[in-house]
Amino acid sequence: MNTIINTKITDFSVQAYVNGEFKTVTQNDLKGKWSIFFFYPADFTFVCPTELGDMADKYSEFQKMGVEVYSVSTDTHFAHKAWADASDTVKKIKYPMLADPTGHLTRAFGVHIEEAGLAYRGTFLVNPEGQIKLAEIQDNGIGRNADELFRKTQAAQFIAKNPSEVCPAKWTPGAKTLKPGLDLVGKI
Repeated sequence: MNTIINTKITDFSVQAYVNGEFKTVTQNDLKGKWSIFFFYPADFTFVCPTELGDMADKYSEFQKMGVEVYSVSTDTHFAHKAWADASDTVKKIKYPMLADPTGHLTRAFGVHIEEAGLAYRGTFLVNPEGQIKLAEIQDNGIGRNADELFRKTQAAQFIAKNPSEVCPAKWTPGAKTLKPGLDLVGKI
Protein backbone atom coordinates (compact mmCIF):
# COMPACT_ATOMS: atom_id res chain seq x y z
CA MET A 1 0.00 0.00 0.00
CA ASN A 2 1.40 3.39 -0.97
CA THR A 3 1.16 6.37 1.34
CA ILE A 4 -0.69 9.49 0.29
CA ILE A 5 1.28 11.79 2.60
CA ASN A 6 2.73 14.69 0.57
CA THR A 7 0.80 13.69 -2.56
CA LYS A 8 -1.39 16.25 -4.30
CA ILE A 9 -5.13 16.10 -3.85
CA THR A 10 -6.97 14.75 -6.87
CA ASP A 11 -9.08 16.94 -9.16
CA PHE A 12 -12.73 16.84 -8.16
CA SER A 13 -16.06 18.58 -8.55
CA VAL A 14 -18.88 17.67 -6.16
CA GLN A 15 -22.14 19.08 -4.88
CA ALA A 16 -22.29 20.33 -1.32
CA TYR A 17 -24.88 21.39 1.18
CA VAL A 18 -23.71 24.45 3.10
CA ASN A 19 -25.63 27.00 5.16
CA GLY A 20 -29.01 26.07 3.69
CA GLU A 21 -27.84 26.11 0.07
CA PHE A 22 -26.44 23.80 -2.56
CA LYS A 23 -23.15 24.70 -4.20
CA THR A 24 -20.40 23.09 -6.23
CA VAL A 25 -17.01 22.57 -4.57
CA THR A 26 -13.87 21.77 -6.61
CA GLN A 27 -10.17 21.40 -5.93
CA ASN A 28 -9.84 25.06 -6.95
CA ASP A 29 -11.69 26.05 -3.76
CA LEU A 30 -8.76 24.64 -1.75
CA LYS A 31 -6.00 26.68 -3.34
CA GLY A 32 -4.09 28.90 -0.97
CA LYS A 33 -5.65 27.65 2.27
CA TRP A 34 -5.54 24.73 4.64
CA SER A 35 -8.36 22.18 4.31
CA ILE A 36 -9.63 19.25 6.33
CA PHE A 37 -11.49 16.39 4.68
CA PHE A 38 -13.55 14.58 7.29
CA PHE A 39 -15.00 11.38 5.77
CA TYR A 40 -17.81 9.52 7.53
CA PRO A 41 -19.93 6.48 6.58
CA ALA A 42 -23.43 7.86 6.09
CA ASP A 43 -26.09 10.38 7.01
CA PHE A 44 -28.81 9.35 9.50
CA THR A 45 -26.46 7.15 11.50
CA PHE A 46 -25.21 7.02 15.09
CA VAL A 47 -21.56 7.95 15.64
CA CYS A 48 -21.48 10.30 12.63
CA PRO A 49 -23.66 13.10 14.07
CA THR A 50 -21.60 13.11 17.28
CA GLU A 51 -18.42 13.68 15.26
CA LEU A 52 -19.94 16.22 12.89
CA GLY A 53 -21.40 18.09 15.85
CA ASP A 54 -18.01 18.08 17.57
CA MET A 55 -16.45 19.56 14.40
CA ALA A 56 -19.26 22.14 14.21
CA ASP A 57 -18.44 23.24 17.76
CA LYS A 58 -14.76 23.70 16.81
CA TYR A 59 -15.36 25.12 13.31
CA SER A 60 -14.93 28.81 14.16
CA GLU A 61 -11.55 28.04 15.75
CA PHE A 62 -10.44 26.19 12.62
CA GLN A 63 -11.58 29.14 10.51
CA LYS A 64 -9.53 31.57 12.64
CA MET A 65 -6.50 29.45 11.69
CA GLY A 66 -7.39 29.75 8.00
CA VAL A 67 -8.67 26.17 7.76
CA GLU A 68 -11.80 25.10 5.86
CA VAL A 69 -13.50 21.89 6.97
CA TYR A 70 -15.27 19.61 4.51
CA SER A 71 -17.29 16.65 5.75
CA VAL A 72 -17.70 13.96 3.09
CA SER A 73 -19.96 10.93 2.71
CA THR A 74 -21.29 8.98 -0.24
CA ASP A 75 -24.75 10.44 0.37
CA THR A 76 -26.21 13.06 -1.98
CA HIS A 77 -26.41 16.75 -1.17
CA PHE A 78 -30.20 16.25 -0.95
CA ALA A 79 -29.70 13.69 1.83
CA HIS A 80 -27.38 16.14 3.64
CA LYS A 81 -30.14 18.76 3.56
CA ALA A 82 -32.77 16.30 4.77
CA TRP A 83 -30.47 15.25 7.63
CA ALA A 84 -29.88 18.88 8.62
CA ASP A 85 -33.65 19.46 8.56
CA ALA A 86 -34.22 16.42 10.80
CA SER A 87 -31.35 16.69 13.29
CA ASP A 88 -30.61 19.57 15.65
CA THR A 89 -26.98 18.41 15.85
CA VAL A 90 -26.50 18.43 12.07
CA LYS A 91 -28.50 21.67 11.73
CA LYS A 92 -25.72 23.58 13.55
CA ILE A 93 -23.08 22.62 10.93
CA LYS A 94 -21.76 25.65 9.04
CA TYR A 95 -18.98 23.95 7.06
CA PRO A 96 -19.63 22.40 3.62
CA MET A 97 -21.03 18.87 3.62
CA LEU A 98 -19.71 17.30 0.41
CA ALA A 99 -21.74 14.73 -1.49
CA ASP A 100 -19.78 11.88 -3.08
CA PRO A 101 -22.41 9.43 -4.38
CA THR A 102 -20.07 8.20 -7.15
CA GLY A 103 -17.29 7.45 -4.65
CA HIS A 104 -14.73 9.56 -6.52
CA LEU A 105 -13.37 11.29 -3.40
CA THR A 106 -13.67 8.28 -1.10
CA ARG A 107 -11.66 6.19 -3.57
CA ALA A 108 -9.10 8.96 -4.16
CA PHE A 109 -8.44 9.20 -0.41
CA GLY A 110 -8.45 5.41 0.05
CA VAL A 111 -11.46 5.24 2.39
CA HIS A 112 -14.10 3.70 0.09
CA ILE A 113 -15.72 0.46 1.26
CA GLU A 114 -16.54 -1.12 -2.12
CA GLU A 115 -19.00 -3.76 -0.92
CA ALA A 116 -21.02 -1.21 1.07
CA GLY A 117 -20.64 1.95 -1.03
CA LEU A 118 -19.74 3.84 2.16
CA ALA A 119 -16.64 5.51 3.59
CA TYR A 120 -14.41 4.61 6.51
CA ARG A 121 -13.78 7.39 9.02
CA GLY A 122 -10.91 9.16 7.31
CA THR A 123 -9.36 12.46 8.34
CA PHE A 124 -7.02 14.32 6.01
CA LEU A 125 -5.29 17.69 6.34
CA VAL A 126 -4.34 19.39 3.07
CA ASN A 127 -1.89 22.32 2.97
CA PRO A 128 -2.36 25.47 0.82
CA GLU A 129 -0.27 23.85 -1.95
CA GLY A 130 -2.73 20.95 -2.18
CA GLN A 131 -0.52 18.33 -0.48
CA ILE A 132 -1.91 15.89 2.06
CA LYS A 133 -0.03 16.42 5.34
CA LEU A 134 -2.07 14.27 7.72
CA ALA A 135 -3.94 11.05 7.00
CA GLU A 136 -5.81 8.96 9.54
CA ILE A 137 -8.24 6.17 8.81
CA GLN A 138 -10.13 4.20 11.40
CA ASP A 139 -12.88 1.64 11.60
CA ASN A 140 -16.39 3.04 11.66
CA GLY A 141 -17.20 2.21 15.27
CA ILE A 142 -14.44 4.54 16.55
CA GLY A 143 -15.39 8.22 16.83
CA ARG A 144 -12.88 11.06 16.42
CA ASN A 145 -12.04 14.11 18.53
CA ALA A 146 -12.00 17.60 16.97
CA ASP A 147 -9.74 18.93 19.75
CA GLU A 148 -6.98 16.47 18.84
CA LEU A 149 -7.36 17.26 15.13
CA PHE A 150 -7.12 20.95 16.01
CA ARG A 151 -3.85 20.35 17.88
CA LYS A 152 -2.41 18.37 14.96
CA THR A 153 -3.45 21.12 12.55
CA GLN A 154 -1.65 23.67 14.74
CA ALA A 155 1.47 21.48 14.63
CA ALA A 156 1.29 21.10 10.85
CA GLN A 157 0.95 24.86 10.40
CA PHE A 158 3.85 25.49 12.79
CA ILE A 159 6.10 23.07 10.89
CA ALA A 160 5.11 24.67 7.57
CA LYS A 161 6.36 28.03 8.92
CA ASN A 162 9.36 26.53 10.75
CA PRO A 163 10.65 23.69 8.56
CA SER A 164 13.87 23.22 10.58
CA GLU A 165 11.87 22.26 13.70
CA VAL A 166 9.66 19.32 14.67
CA CYS A 167 6.83 19.04 17.20
CA PRO A 168 7.18 16.33 19.87
CA ALA A 169 4.30 14.30 21.32
CA LYS A 170 1.46 16.35 22.81
CA TRP A 171 3.00 19.60 21.48
CA THR A 172 0.80 22.69 21.73
CA PRO A 173 1.53 26.25 20.56
CA GLY A 174 4.14 27.91 22.75
CA ALA A 175 5.60 24.60 23.93
CA LYS A 176 9.18 23.62 23.18
CA THR A 177 9.93 22.12 19.78
CA LEU A 178 12.96 20.14 18.66
CA LYS A 179 15.63 20.94 16.07
CA PRO A 180 16.70 17.61 14.58
CA GLY A 181 20.43 17.13 14.64
CA LEU A 182 23.23 14.78 15.61
CA ASP A 183 23.37 16.29 19.10
CA LEU A 184 19.85 14.95 19.86
CA VAL A 185 20.45 11.37 18.71
CA GLY A 186 20.04 9.09 21.73
CA LYS A 187 19.55 12.03 24.12
CA ILE A 188 15.75 12.21 24.20
